[in-house]
This record gives sequence, structure tokens and C-alpha cells, in this order.
Amino acid sequence: MQAVDISLSVSDIHIRHKLRKDRNWVKEQLKIALGFAKEHNLYVSVGGEDSSRADRDFLVELMETARSLGADRFRYCDTLGILDPFAMYDNVKYLADRVDLDIEVHTHNDLGMATANAIAGIRAGARFVNTTVNGLGERAGNAALEEVVMALKHACGVEPGIDARRFVEISRYVGQASCRPVPDWKAVVGENVFSHESGLHADGVLKNPVNYEGFDPKEVGLSRKMVLGKHSGSHGLLYRLRQLGIDPDARTIAGLLLQVRTLAQRNKRPLDDRELLSLCRDSRLVA
Repeated sequence: MQAVDISLSVSDIHIRHKLRKDRNWVKEQLKIALGFAKEHNLYVSVGGEDSSRADRDFLVELMETARSLGADRFRYCDTLGILDPFAMYDNVKYLADRVDLDIEVHTHNDLGMATANAIAGIRAGARFVNTTVNGLGERAGNAALEEVVMALKHACGVEPGIDARRFVEISRYVGQASCRPVPDWKAVVGENVFSHESGLHADGVLKNPVNYEGFDPKEVGLSRKMVLGKHSGSHGLLYRLRQLGIDPDARTIAGLLLQVRTLAQRNKRPLDDRELLSLCRDSRLVA
């Protein structure tokens, strides 16, 4: 073993109602545990449980103590997932400006902001971030690895140096192993992320993918799909037909498009290739 994380309840709520102690007791426990770890030459991260509800100046005091005793980093935990990105940024920056100790952020997704809060923490000065594949974790989960990496790269202009080309593969693997299949609408790695149905969108993507795609699907191991549904247009339909080796005239496309939209609306889902070919046979486009 070369590294340890020391978990420490730091909010007054936890100190009073979970530990039933006081702040001085917490400080003494930090000194004892950290001193023991450093005596054994370990890399130590001090994890501040419930940091988001703790007094910021008390956190500064704990961090200064931790730094003086040789701690290597402090983990700021939004344990209940209650912060918004603006509060996360302000809180982490407050600590980073006052104590010369590396900060790590640990975020939960109870309000759907784990990834946003992780990014905010990094932008505020945190050098480390906790993530999990698909965001799996306690309750509503944690910041998703694939979301944080791609958000850093494409929303923040920061190159994290991580090869994302197998994100879809590892996402599916973890989903299967954990018995939690990846939803089609899952950000970054879901099957629908690069699926285009709207006639306007399909036309724009076919002219140039940058019109409606924030990054190349190949970056994460996905591929572009033209979905045939009730909002489809002629360009998307023609694209799918040509993929199937069918190249009808404009008059036939118009009639077929009406059938596609009608069937999709009746079934309340897009058409698959089998259903499209069946419509083509009815229209005598294929034998």
C-alpha cells in the first residue's frame, strides 16, 4: 500500500448529529490519523465528508493543519449533491486561494449536477476529480468519467490526455457487468447522441456534420445514425434508402415519406430497416 484516503466528517451537521462530538475532536482525529499515515511514508488524501455544508473557514483550518503535517491533498466532497456549479466554484476557489494544498473534488448527482460541479471545481483550482464509468455510485451516482473528460475537452478547451475512443466499449461493459444497461439517451455514450431525426437536422448534418454535432462520434466510439420517425424529412429518408442500395426518384420519396411518418406516429417509435424495406416493397421499390 502506498496511498490512503482519510475520511473526515467536516460539517457541523455531521459532527453534532452523526459523530456527536465537536470540532476540536475532529481536529485531533485528523492529527492522529494523518500523523500515523505519514510515519509510514504514505501518500495521503484527506477526504472532507460533507464539505459542501461545512464552514469554509473551518475547512481552511483543517487544510492548514493537514498541510503542516504532510498531507498531499484535500478532497472537497459534495456528499449530498446539493451544490450548483456557481457555489462549487466559489467554495473551491475560496479554499484554493487560502491554502497551498492540492484539492480534489468529489461530486454527487442528486440534483443532476455532478458533472457540472466537477467541471466547476476544476475551473476553480482543483487538480484532481473523482469520476465513475456511467456515473455509477451512491444514490443518484457520481460524475461520469466520459462526461467529465469530453466536457473538459469540448466545453472548456482543456485536453485531459485521455484516449476516449473506447468510451462506448467500456460504458457498455460496465453497464452489462453492473446489470445497469446504458440508456440510449445517456450523455456522450448513448446510442441516441448522434441519431438525427428532424428533417432540418438531418439535412444540416448531411451537408456538414459540424452543423449539429459538437464533436465527431468516432472520438468516443459511436457512429452517426439517421433515424426515420414522425419528424423525418426527405434528405434523411434518401440517405437511409441509399444505405440499403435503393435510389428512388423525388416523386416516390414524397409518397414514401408520408408512409414513414404515419407508421412511426402510430407505433410511437422510429422505423427499423425491416419496416422500411417492407414499405419499399409495398411501393415496388424492391422486389
